[in-house]
Amino acid sequence: MEWKKDNRTYKILSDAEKGGYGVVAPIAYNIECILAFIRAAEAKRAPLIIQVFPWALTYSDGLLVHAAAKAARDASVPVAIHLDHAQDADLIRHVAATLPFDSIMVDMSHYEMAENLAKTKELVAFCNAHRICTEAEPGRIEGGEDGIADTADLEGALTTPEQVDDFVATGIDFLAPAFGNVHGEYGARGPVLEYDRLAAIRAKLSAGASSSKEASNVRIVLHGTNDFAEDVMKRCIQGGCSKINVNKLVLDDYLVYMKTQAATASLTTFMEEGTKAIQKLMEWQMDVTGSAGKA
Repeated sequence: MEWKKDNRTYKILSDAEKGGYGVVAPIAYNIECILAFIRAAEAKRAPLIIQVFPWALTYSDGLLVHAAAKAARDASVPVAIHLDHAQDADLIRHVAATLPFDSIMVDMSHYEMAENLAKTKELVAFCNAHRICTEAEPGRIEGGEDGIADTADLEGALTTPEQVDDFVATGIDFLAPAFGNVHGEYGARGPVLEYDRLAAIRAKLSAGASSSKEASNVRIVLHGTNDFAEDVMKRCIQGGCSKINVNKLVLDDYLVYMKTQAATASLTTFMEEGTKAIQKLMEWQMDVTGSAGKA
């Protein structure tokens, strides 16, 4: 589809894959997040994908999305707006038709595989009709995060290379595999990732590229990066991950600041200093992922 060449998320991640770097995709919860993300991207001359959870839509009636979209349009670097973990089909259809998203994660991973694929294909077609690119999750990444519908009672299922073809056939643009990564906290043990599985998934996409234009255009997304050390993040990017979802990883200092200063700081100082705390960690991650200087 020719329109995809002008889609912001699609172009940003196409350039990232060609350049061998990752693009930071943080979750925005408020205006401080949006300002910090954009300022970091401009300071580092890095492309950026701002994400929101479906929670933001119901909480702000889409206002946060419009604010992010305006900030993206006004930015001096490429910025896309993405809806992460959209798990309700009716919500996906509504926002695809009414809100300024560049891409949506059609997350049907809470269904069994056959139904997951069927629903994903239908919703991908709907999104594409509105010139919105799509992401999906083959397998099921364990855990849960604040802002995502609770599916913690579902058993995780690692992605198999055999599932890749089935999901590529739905028409998705971005694929988020489960290879030991989890949503939320890893605990004292830390992440135990199956890099061989990630390599097999990437090889499957590459093999399909020789016979399928669709496969050649599918990028790999990394979920579940809380507490990732720099070497772990870099190894995932070397393994083919282009879109790097981050949440708590770039909000840690902000959360600490809120807990320690909320009782004493004035509201304006609280907001300004909180924004600076987020920006600092964002700039760090843009260096780690190799996106700094790529805009």
